[in-house]
Amino acid sequence: MPHPNDPKLRSFIDVAPTSDFPIQNLPYGVFSAKDGLAPRVGVAIGDHVLDLWQLAQDCRIDLVEPAVFAAGSLNPFMALGPQVWSRTRARISELLRHDHPELRDNDKLRQRALVPMADVTLHMPFTVAGYTDFYSSREHATNVGVMFRGKDNALQPNWLHMPIGYNGRASTVVVSGTGIRRPRGQLKPPAADLPSFGPCKRLDFELEMGVVVGQASPMGEMLTEAQAEAMIFGFVILNDWSARDIQQWEYVPLGPFQGKAFGTSISPWVVTREALEPFRLHGPAQEPEPLAYLKQASANNYDVELDVALRAPGMNEAKSICRTNFKYMYWSSVQQLVHHASSGCAMNIGDLLGSGTISGPEKSQRGSLLEISWNGSEPVELAAGVKRTFLEDGDSLVMRGWCQGDGYRIGFGEVEGTILAAE
Repeated sequence: MPHPNDPKLRSFIDVAPTSDFPIQNLPYGVFSAKDGLAPRVGVAIGDHVLDLWQLAQDCRIDLVEPAVFAAGSLNPFMALGPQVWSRTRARISELLRHDHPELRDNDKLRQRALVPMADVTLHMPFTVAGYTDFYSSREHATNVGVMFRGKDNALQPNWLHMPIGYNGRASTVVVSGTGIRRPRGQLKPPAADLPSFGPCKRLDFELEMGVVVGQASPMGEMLTEAQAEAMIFGFVILNDWSARDIQQWEYVPLGPFQGKAFGTSISPWVVTREALEPFRLHGPAQEPEPLAYLKQASANNYDVELDVALRAPGMNEAKSICRTNFKYMYWSSVQQLVHHASSGCAMNIGDLLGSGTISGPEKSQRGSLLEISWNGSEPVELAAGVKRTFLEDGDSLVMRGWCQGDGYRIGFGEVEGTILAAE
């Protein structure tokens, strides 16, 4: 049987070369349709969603009990482990192949199991057990450091020795399309003697990728590179919304808190680690050499093109304001997971790890408005008379990501959020 990543594979469903969801992708999500059934697990293929619960009910996927796909969350499926993930993906690929008649020629099953994407509502794909956000782009960390500490002290002494992160809030991780309420908090501009309380005035986005942890690790134990890789189920695009003025006042001495806790958006489709395998590459050279537990033998970065577009009220279409790539990350997702567990911290099924803002070496590759506008000093022009330094009420932000193959692309869909006025 052909490997699911074979670039020559074709589905019996027409899929445009520019679609995010060819047969080589098969990302997992949770959806509901007009049939009145509860949210359940599906796979994206072209402009359709393949209902895995229907297929399992019909004994077409006998590796998994149908109840796993009726759970309304990917967590029960992820709990079955990497071997089941791989075998299930291979079976789905077989069912969708253009030369395999089992689903192609079964009109009744095809009508039940294939739902037009336009007719579905997409939900949170998994239950977030815990959320950790990292700070692993050297370009981003350098840009921010230059702004606030000067060129000679841009990187903190520990940054080149370990992935820096903080524990965020799982409770406010939301799926694409969810409105983001402008946060309120303590504000203290440099010229003010005392803080005040009110709506954030410097609201920002952060372009990130999110790692979905699909297997648990026990408290008290460390992870090897191979163990950490095997625990990663897949990836989503992640927008870690940031209130820069709230964060600036609160972050010393313990780091981000309310400036980040109000909202994090993710894309609804989880692209599996296996689907990204053809796009793996080595990340930037790490100097000084990491400590032994953080050394990597494998290529753990990925060639994922990323785009951010912003649409202000009154604009007919969004304007791209950032185009960068996941490959630039200094600390890989595997290193982040290894470091997270290195103290003995237990990892759980459904843990979400944010990569940290993804910026590249060029000005056009800066992954936040803080960098794009250089802390508000260089407004970005969106349309005639429309400029932004930070986000305003009604602004809509869309992030997209994809890996470009030969005649196909492995895409993540999009993560969108619109800023709502503070209450």
